[in-house]
Amino acid sequence: MILIIAGMIALTIAVAFWLAAQFTAERVHFQTTLDRPCSFGCSIAWLAIRSHDTEAVLEALRVVNPAPCNWSSGIGAVYDNQLGELHVFVSPSVDNWTFVVGLPLPHPVGRGFVDNCTPLLVDLGGHFPEVQYFFAYPLIDFFAWARVRDGRLVRAFAITDEGVAWSKGRATKEERALGLKLFELRGVRGRKGDAGGEMILHPTEEHVMRLAQRWSLDPTTLSSLAPQQTALGYIAQAPGAWRTERIRKTDRPRKMA
Repeated sequence: MILIIAGMIALTIAVAFWLAAQFTAERVHFQTTLDRPCSFGCSIAWLAIRSHDTEAVLEALRVVNPAPCNWSSGIGAVYDNQLGELHVFVSPSVDNWTFVVGLPLPHPVGRGFVDNCTPLLVDLGGHFPEVQYFFAYPLIDFFAWARVRDGRLVRAFAITDEGVAWSKGRATKEERALGLKLFELRGVRGRKGDAGGEMILHPTEEHVMRLAQRWSLDPTTLSSLAPQQTALGYIAQAPGAWRTERIRKTDRPRKMA
């Protein structure tokens, strides 16, 4: 199932890049009137980066063709069925957190695929004191979160309907407080019928939002949390390096006769 999900994501993004020319700045006009932050978080991926410098975040991301836009226009674009397959929104800062929102962000899709997510997070962690990643997509039972502090990946976790796809570091105290932990079933070693392994409490979209609130900000509350903005964000195309790709099998070296 996870291979099918990853394949669908890869195919969708590949088609989006082919259609990119149809959605250039000449045809799509993004609003630049200052407005209040817009809530998001449902069925989307996002980064929360501890920084008030939106331009510095934009530069570190290496995105393509960034254009100024406000919250309403940017969030509307990343949720659009066509624009959202290719674009991300880099927000103005809210309480010293800058958000990067959009499905083109790399996803931790598990074995058989190149991990583009970890390198991006670690690279950003070299520029900013803290970088967080979240992904909540109930339709395909995909939930993920990660945290980089002082340039070090301290926690990364992703789960699908088939189980854990990404797990690095120990569960944080915030995860444990929300019940997001693995319960190991210890039995008698070697006994027939013993229930070994792990029992997983599957997270929900609400868990992801509550964890985001404890780590940084719950994006579903932004519209009521933050005042009128004094700066614009940016809408930009995702770089090709973020695209999902399979690990290429290399030929094994031949044995010498």
